[in-house]
Amino acid sequence: MKTNPLPQISFEVVAECPVTRARAGLLHTAHGTIETPVFMPVGTQATVKGLTQRDLAEDLGVKILLGNTYHLYLRPGHELIRQLGGLHKFMSWPNAILTDSGGFQVFSLSGLRKIDEHGVVFQSHLNGDLHKFTPKSTVDVQLAYGSDILMVLDECPEYPVSHEYARESMQRTVRWAREANDHFRERMADMPTRHALFPIVQGSMYPDLRRECASALVDLDTDGYAIGGLSVGEPRPLSLEAVEATEPVLPRSKPRYAMGVGMPAELPEYVARGIDMMDCVLPSRNARNGYLFTSEGRVIIKHARYKDDPAPLDPNCPCYTCKSYSRAYLRHLFQSGEILFSVLATRHNIQRYLDIMREIRHAIISGSFPDYLRCVQSTLHDAG
Repeated sequence: MKTNPLPQISFEVVAECPVTRARAGLLHTAHGTIETPVFMPVGTQATVKGLTQRDLAEDLGVKILLGNTYHLYLRPGHELIRQLGGLHKFMSWPNAILTDSGGFQVFSLSGLRKIDEHGVVFQSHLNGDLHKFTPKSTVDVQLAYGSDILMVLDECPEYPVSHEYARESMQRTVRWAREANDHFRERMADMPTRHALFPIVQGSMYPDLRRECASALVDLDTDGYAIGGLSVGEPRPLSLEAVEATEPVLPRSKPRYAMGVGMPAELPEYVARGIDMMDCVLPSRNARNGYLFTSEGRVIIKHARYKDDPAPLDPNCPCYTCKSYSRAYLRHLFQSGEILFSVLATRHNIQRYLDIMREIRHAIISGSFPDYLRCVQSTLHDAG
């Protein structure tokens, strides 16, 4: 087993819940320290739709964003981003960036891609051009972006799949992770900047495959680990069960990232199972569609009862939207198709997710997380 000569990021646990697997930590990167558990807004194409980087970094206090390797590779291209100083400079983002490998997007193309032992050939959804991702090439692309945290190329099978195919896919993911990790370490020997690579645990919804995959990836001694293959069509309880099967195998000294989750009610559930990092498009995507998360429950702003409602969207929320505008005004913007609605709604929904994560972290540090989980969960279920 190889070991990293120098950790590219460092992680320290500052508090643990004695009843659950929840913990609060500090994730140190080249672009700042991140308090965990953390929710990462998704900036698919180097932007969180509807918000400026100043909104995110200064007003909302976002310390880490997620970018999408697949979309940025196709447009504007990793070489252009490299030439313009990397993704941080390109999008004027001062804090940390995590990029996924593009595997989820590629495998969602279904008939437009072909998998072999060396990687995946796929057609661009933009113009039909053929491209190929390999374990090494996706590392190189993400290093061109200058990502603080890179993800390995993995195969992400949709749900459901047979145990036989899930095993074949999982074993391929492990082989790709080994290849990517070896290549990453070779690249790091010549890199003046600090980066980290996370492999991704797969295995569909089969606990035995999840444990087998996690055990193999732990042998790579990477700086962190992700749990993928969630939110791919499975019933929500199965997602939590997949995490429960995986987490005990992963080292407690390394950060754990659950990819693509979840609704507000699910955030503390994943934390209770030992997860430190999460991302999801729901707060921004749902915002644009008029589905708003509040501390008092969800608000579907198009409903007629909000037509003349003078109340703020969420009286308990400190965001600019809630301090400045009424539900009636927000409904008017939505019904009129005004761009400003997406701006204000996205700002609020991101704030709500970040506030939930801050509540969770405070509860862990104060020793009240089990009570938080019991007492607050009913409210969060209403909000979800």
